Amino acid sequence: MTIATAGAQRRAQIVSAWSFDVFDTFLLRACTTPDGVFERTYELSGISRTCPDVSASFVQHRIQAEARARRTAKQTRGTGEVRIDEIYSGFPFRLFGLARHHLTDLIESEFAAELELCRANPDMVGKYLDMKRAGHPVGFISDTYWDSDRLARLLRACCPGLSWDFLYASCDHGSGKGEALFAKYLSEQAIDAGASFHVGDNDRADVRGAKRHGIRPRYYPQATPQLASKFQRETALFELLCGGAPSRLDHGARTLRRVVAARSAEKSPASHLGMTVLGPVMTAFDAFIARRCQEVAGPGRKVALAFLGRDGFLPHRIWQELHGAISAYLEINRRVSLIASADTMQPLIDLLSKVLKIDAPTFGDMMKFLPRKVALFFAGYPNGIAPGEDLAKALPELMDANEIVGLAADLRTRLLAYLRHTVPEFDSCTDLVLADLGYSGSVQKALRRVFEMEGIRIRLHGTYLLSLDDAFDDIAEEDSAEGFISDLVVTPHIKRMLIRNVALLEQICCSADGSVRDYDNGRVLREINPRPASQVALAAEIQAGSIAFAKSAGDAALDLRLDPYTAPDVAARWCAATLARLLLLPDEDELALLGGLKHDVNLGTHALAPMIDSDFVRRQITARGVSAACTSAAPPMWLAGSFASLSPSNAYLYALFGANRLPADVFEESPCGQVQVGLFRTDAEATLETATLYRTGLGELRLRIPVSRAMGITMIALPLPKFAPEGLLLGVTIQSADDVSDAAESQEVVDIPEESLVYAGMQRTGSHYRVETEDACLLIPTVPMTQDIAIYSVAINPLGSCLK
Repeated sequence: MTIATAGAQRRAQIVSAWSFDVFDTFLLRACTTPDGVFERTYELSGISRTCPDVSASFVQHRIQAEARARRTAKQTRGTGEVRIDEIYSGFPFRLFGLARHHLTDLIESEFAAELELCRANPDMVGKYLDMKRAGHPVGFISDTYWDSDRLARLLRACCPGLSWDFLYASCDHGSGKGEALFAKYLSEQAIDAGASFHVGDNDRADVRGAKRHGIRPRYYPQATPQLASKFQRETALFELLCGGAPSRLDHGARTLRRVVAARSAEKSPASHLGMTVLGPVMTAFDAFIARRCQEVAGPGRKVALAFLGRDGFLPHRIWQELHGAISAYLEINRRVSLIASADTMQPLIDLLSKVLKIDAPTFGDMMKFLPRKVALFFAGYPNGIAPGEDLAKALPELMDANEIVGLAADLRTRLLAYLRHTVPEFDSCTDLVLADLGYSGSVQKALRRVFEMEGIRIRLHGTYLLSLDDAFDDIAEEDSAEGFISDLVVTPHIKRMLIRNVALLEQICCSADGSVRDYDNGRVLREINPRPASQVALAAEIQAGSIAFAKSAGDAALDLRLDPYTAPDVAARWCAATLARLLLLPDEDELALLGGLKHDVNLGTHALAPMIDSDFVRRQITARGVSAACTSAAPPMWLAGSFASLSPSNAYLYALFGANRLPADVFEESPCGQVQVGLFRTDAEATLETATLYRTGLGELRLRIPVSRAMGITMIALPLPKFAPEGLLLGVTIQSADDVSDAAESQEVVDIPEESLVYAGMQRTGSHYRVETEDACLLIPTVPMTQDIAIYSVAINPLGSCLK
């Protein structure tokens, strides 16, 4: 009993000590990764002026110099801890036009970069001060090449008046936290390890190192593994899509995202996606909209702001949350605006040519009547559904242009009544800013024609997230149009790849209502919304996460002294990379969350087009090759997601293609031999035909066998022992048309059912096969032909030797 009482008294006298890691825990850097300090050093040192456009080389040489210094220290002193002067001693001065005496200048430049980029982490400062007020010893233990004097200067610069009970820099003691630095701290400070705590972001040094010495760790990671993975992909895409731009200095945008994510309570996957990915993009776009409104404003001008529905719904909600300023949500789509602006038949022809499918009731609803010739036109198509392009070509023969002009005038009247009802003080406006996801300003141009017809002198200013800038040369002289992610941010090739996949973003951002079809006394008349309730709910949840980020980001930016949107070009490049990462390189969680979304086609039937169809992509690659698959027309609407559902590497190949970085002679097919293929006719007679064998950039084999209906072929025999005695059969597909070239280019690719294939003389397990005899064959039964030509394509991943 006496012993137990004494132990309790002793424990009551022990005061817990708290130690904090410095970098990426107590101090955060306003750059994407820690080596952003080196990129800023390149600028501050003046090397960027004497050796421009080589920041990546400077950063990599700085990293290599540190690695060499640590290896040398390990070999000579038995520890990898080094000082900053030892690092720069191994730097290639001459390469950058420097001499050895510039070593001190480089050190001072790097320290100046640290002073500029480092920010005290408000969450850690609060914890630190709480422990200090509670009477606990507090201080810092850091693995760093900065000595304790410089470390102290940096801490006080970021947090004026800060004091501590101890401060340990690993380079001063020749040992890191993973070695003996914790032991030295415990010994010198007479700290009881069991009553001490250490807070840090590094699992090896701060967590396992502390545990090894009996200290209780408090893990403070900069980001979850999932978010860190997203950041890595974003950086890779930034360097691919925005080549030449500094890839580490983002004015703290990524630091802000990490802090907001860390502060938010545990959220659902949908809300988390909005919080960490879409919210940052839309918040930056909001800053761009605000800047555009300021640029338009001026003496004698009365500016109104309107967000175009439906996919301008989320930007509008964010604007309301952040600004509270009056803005309008205008439900105007391309169909309504083009028809309302028609003074000839051409706008309607242009509209219909871009429609995938349309039926008679939908056309009648659009035009308010259905001419007999048009009804007969639809009756000639299966189920009365025709391609919009066919209708566009036939329309001049089906309708009188005067009928369209009259209908347009009536719709124009209803549209203007709606504008006056929705836009505050519409008739006294001098300028109307139209905010939208983008892309070519078709609604803006149509509204300009409407205003000209009605004598309305309001200037229009398109403000777009994504813009196809070559489409803006024909806007009215008094109007303007500008994209946040313009062709000066990413190339036109890349822009078109993003817009090819933007249907996913549209579905996430749009309202829960159906698309506008007309107006009545200032009210909106809408299409039936065919999207399932679950999809609408998912979009709402992602939007809620996006708005939560926008609301939190302002306070966090003030706390950290960050202004991530101060340089519009930098903000636009990083938003392009963030958005591209979601659209082009989604992770498995995002594919599972978003892959089931459907795109409501509108302007046609109430059909829903799939976002993802991985089988479609696989068939395209088999039949037409990687490049042709990358240029496939919709659907599927999310082509990059379809590639990603095959594998992350397939998604990256697609991104490379869209960035014009996929060399055809590396990844495309090239002839590698010829094969005699057996063709069996209905009369059981067989002929041998020579087919060219191709090898892809991934080492797979492709064989394409064209047959005509006149040949009467019932079976195709492939002598696998001759070119691939063992392998994985990846698929057999068929394309059909009335001539060989059309069949080869056809996107209508059909699988031959696996169960109909015959493996003669082979062992087979799933897709794997191994020939057992020299006369083994893969037998492919043909399907009944409805067109003159069919091309059978076979894809094999060979194992072992091939092409005997």
